[in-house]
Amino acid sequence: MELEELKRRQLTGQHLLEPAESLRAVGDLCGVQAQFLSNAFHAISIRSGGLRPGETDRLVKSWTIRGTVHVFPEQDLPLFLHQGRRHTLRPCDTLEADQWLTRERKGYFADLIVDNIAAGIGGREELRAVCTGHGMTEVEAESIFNPWGGTVRALCESGKICYKVQEKKEFRLCPPFEPMEEAAARLELARRYFTFYGPATVRDAAYFFAATQSQVKLWLSQLPVTAQSFGGKTYFSIKNQMDFTHNIPDCLFLAGFDPLLLGYQKTESLYLPQEHLRKIFTLAGIVMPAVLLHGRVVGKWKRTGRKLTVTLFEPVSPPDREAVAQAASRCWPDLKSRCFQ
Repeated sequence: MELEELKRRQLTGQHLLEPAESLRAVGDLCGVQAQFLSNAFHAISIRSGGLRPGETDRLVKSWTIRGTVHVFPEQDLPLFLHQGRRHTLRPCDTLEADQWLTRERKGYFADLIVDNIAAGIGGREELRAVCTGHGMTEVEAESIFNPWGGTVRALCESGKICYKVQEKKEFRLCPPFEPMEEAAARLELARRYFTFYGPATVRDAAYFFAATQSQVKLWLSQLPVTAQSFGGKTYFSIKNQMDFTHNIPDCLFLAGFDPLLLGYQKTESLYLPQEHLRKIFTLAGIVMPAVLLHGRVVGKWKRTGRKLTVTLFEPVSPPDREAVAQAASRCWPDLKSRCFQ
């Protein structure tokens, strides 16, 4: 297998060369990371043309793979919130006692939060005001409404509530569901990974799932994978019906935390030159929106209103600079200005 073919297969599987209906694309990719929701919307848009009216109501946002916040289809709640999930939780992210309040006190406010969401009061600040009105102290709020999770995370982790997929921080009740058994759920996620991220190595999958390589090898032994070699490494994939003959686009504007960059071991990325690694994967844990030129990351971008700023990491020829400009115009037809740095 040659590098060009490997990239085409990965880009096609990720719906970057063969777009899909948005809900399908999100599900195929095992959800889309969404600490910053605008990133998730962009990642979905470049794979589907964007969410249509009403589709956000069929998506939910919660903590899933790697213990990070993802957007995923509501119908996949049993899969993503399966039994036995093992990411690390702080004491304040559970319904057990912590340094701020007792288990009983936390349970009281958890029930209050769920009851008010059921009554239509779902905004984070509105819920905080309700809890304050029922005696929550500022010290207790440090746990219940902790900026990185708290009691609301515990309720999300238990499948009682989830975030609405919108910019305002607002919760809704999850529909009733029965979590999948752990082994079956993790195998299904691995099946989706090797179908739509593949061809991928064992190290890639271990990085994506924050799993051990032994666990990945166990999944591979249970899945109908095909093995191919490139650069001295073995890549695994599951056959799908997609067309892998599409050309790699001249330019793509990847989202921050894009699945194309998070889906594979970052130190072995086929797309990100290692000299640019820390310009995209920052030490603060941010994954910057990247400019992919001919299948290679050459810069990052930032959009502010109708202005786009492209920061290039290396010299780019005039024709390639024009390709970047044209891709920007296709992505954002309403742009007023573009700035190259």
